[in-house]
Amino acid sequence: MKDHSQRQQSASIVQSVRWLLMGTAASLSISGFAAPAFAQDEVDEKDNAIIIVNARKQDETLQETPVTVTSISADTLDKFQVNEVADVVSRIPALNVQVGGSGAGGQISLRGIGTTNISAAFDSAVAFDFDGVSISTMRLVQASFFDVAQIDVLKGPQSLFFGKSASAGVFSVRSADPTKSWEMGGKASYEFEEEGYTVGGYISGPISDTLGVRVAAQYQDINKYVELEAGTPSVFLNTGKGLKNFVGRVTLQWDPSDNFSANLKLNYNHNFGDSLLGHSDISCGANGVADDVFLALSGVRIASNSTCDIQDGLYPHPDGHPALLVIAPGTTGAGRYKGQSYNETNTFFGRLAMDLELNDSLTLSSVTGILDLENEHADHFSYVGILPNGDPGGLPAPFSDALKQYTQELRLTSDYDGMFNFMVGGFWESRSQPLQTSQNAFIGSFLFPDSRGIGYDWVANRATKSEALSFFGSASFDITDQLELSGGVRWTDEQKVHRTSFPFLHNALTFLNGIVGGIGLVVPEGFQTGPIEFSDSNISPEVTLKYQATPDLNFYASYKTGFKSGGVDNSILPTAALQFVKPGFGTEAQRQAALDSIVYNSETAKGGEVGVKAMLADRALRINASLFYFVFDNLQVQNFDGAAVRFLTVNAGEVTTKGFDMDWAWQTPVEGLRLSGTVGYTDAKFTDTFISSNGPDSLPGTADDIDLDGRRAARAPKWSGNIAFDWSIPMSDSLEFGLNGNAFYSGSYFASNTTFNDYVQGDYVTLDGSVSVGDPEGKWKLSLIGVNLTNEIWANTAGDRPFLPPGGDDRVVTQNRGRQLFVEAAFKF
Repeated sequence: MKDHSQRQQSASIVQSVRWLLMGTAASLSISGFAAPAFAQDEVDEKDNAIIIVNARKQDETLQETPVTVTSISADTLDKFQVNEVADVVSRIPALNVQVGGSGAGGQISLRGIGTTNISAAFDSAVAFDFDGVSISTMRLVQASFFDVAQIDVLKGPQSLFFGKSASAGVFSVRSADPTKSWEMGGKASYEFEEEGYTVGGYISGPISDTLGVRVAAQYQDINKYVELEAGTPSVFLNTGKGLKNFVGRVTLQWDPSDNFSANLKLNYNHNFGDSLLGHSDISCGANGVADDVFLALSGVRIASNSTCDIQDGLYPHPDGHPALLVIAPGTTGAGRYKGQSYNETNTFFGRLAMDLELNDSLTLSSVTGILDLENEHADHFSYVGILPNGDPGGLPAPFSDALKQYTQELRLTSDYDGMFNFMVGGFWESRSQPLQTSQNAFIGSFLFPDSRGIGYDWVANRATKSEALSFFGSASFDITDQLELSGGVRWTDEQKVHRTSFPFLHNALTFLNGIVGGIGLVVPEGFQTGPIEFSDSNISPEVTLKYQATPDLNFYASYKTGFKSGGVDNSILPTAALQFVKPGFGTEAQRQAALDSIVYNSETAKGGEVGVKAMLADRALRINASLFYFVFDNLQVQNFDGAAVRFLTVNAGEVTTKGFDMDWAWQTPVEGLRLSGTVGYTDAKFTDTFISSNGPDSLPGTADDIDLDGRRAARAPKWSGNIAFDWSIPMSDSLEFGLNGNAFYSGSYFASNTTFNDYVQGDYVTLDGSVSVGDPEGKWKLSLIGVNLTNEIWANTAGDRPFLPPGGDDRVVTQNRGRQLFVEAAFKF
């Protein structure tokens, strides 16, 4: 961490460069009116073998880029109803996606490296890249996507070209652009298992010779997104908990001259569900008995309504306890929460990309991004609870969080005919992330009503502001016609300021402070931490050697590094020791100890990969394979102690992940039949001291502390992969029959990083399939689509159920959606 003078100096530099980046982008936007025109080369898109990726911030074919990438086409997305991030896991080995929960609202892991879903403070180790803008919030896994041109998953650290939050990989989504001629299309589907329908469409074409437009929208309404166990005390028992999604996008493509182009995308997504917890079930541990909800300080017990069956696709989520409906005025849920759960997210995303060819050899590019996300939810984080008379006994916790993010990137790229080329650039990001939380954990406040009638222990307002600045440079050198050496370095500086305040504390907590004396048991009502600062800088180098043996055979070897900045935990509890973070309260040693308990360090990665990309059998067969070895230091981890009802935010000492990936595709001699598949082997382990839990006594530095050194990392199956077929059979000149299938296998894995006895998900297989009939040119198509046909249920994450009694071993297991069966009609003309 940096001292105050260094932070001031860094802040001044960041501000200066920020205006430079924004000013240059503004100048670039004007230049399109007067710049001279130069001819552009076009990629030959008639060759079906060509897949264009942007793994190094420039268009390259999948086979020539020396990066491990798996690409999924729009055709595959449509055939299997891939509408959200979690739907992609059956196509990518060692990819794990969890949707729902508090904190981040989801998580994504790749090769055993990811970021916990319960912390909203962490950036994601696997970054999202939406149309060229990097976004690190995991709440976007809850959003639907539509009208997507291609998904690319880049594996391993990608910090050189994608920045600070790509230490484990990048999940890239590229939406469709305007077409050169007018066309429109749409589709409507009905799903029988969850009883939902989806309708969507687009219109695209040229408004003038220089301006094109594309407008696309999709609406989804699901009745039974979450179905409840029999006897669950909830108004949703018979109807199920529903989900509604709307996504809309406007894209403008402007080409006023041969040397300038601009592409503007405006996106809006609205997501509303009757549940935040989603598909979270209760595993009742070794004894098979559902544990009571237990409030330690008050001694209150509430019976569990869980059936302990985590394979039935039914969930035990109750409504709220009737004594806990009153929420502090002006805080999240006030006037809205009526005892039933809800989860609502509104997201606006805008991106402006501009390219100016300065001459035949130099291109200046600008990418400006804005994200405005607002989420409000209330759910019952006891997960279970039923009163003796059958009334609901869930313990509610309303939350609201938001994210405002502004980014600006500038790049100067060369395209010389000689042996040397380069790319240099700068990146600026500003983020504001407020979070408001309430909690029932300490006292069972419904037994001891607060004099103001509010049934919560406390309300917390938390806010984090961050600013990041980075510069990067890369160069490539053609040693020979076949041998290329490339590499570069990115320098990043990030500063964060966090504040937490507690505007409301239950009267009983204030009373306990008076009994305890001294600094009390908890902070006083109205306590504010003041600014808690974190800053760090990093240099991430990368070097790659590529040997193009033939036009169809490419070998490469890379050394890569990654960086994900640290910060301040935004799940701080109002314990009395928190007062020491304020200067002048206690000694400097006490203040430093308090800061150390809530500040987590930056995460870094280093290692390498070697790979081969080959086109064989007259380009009918594509095989890409790579070996990888990466070491991650200070892996950011947050675990939850269900008995103490507190979060433990730590840095794991070291995780080493190694293995290999392979994907292949074969256009068989049988007319219209294409086979494809992937296979991955991952060996991800903790390879240094990692105290993941303080053990039963909850005290650090004692004999029962748990060290996971040597254990496999969570969500890292040793073997995983898929095999798929796509068969288009011509029936006549105007009729085509389609048959498609996909089988995915995942080996077993730990579902969390807490103990050696964590929940283990066994190996499983999923089957998808579709049958269609339609016009060969896509003018119309009718389809039957089955996803997860065998209704396989598996765990993505697991952790302590909150409010465990002494000796309790219940676990919250967050699962996937079950079987889905669609009938779909589509058209295009």
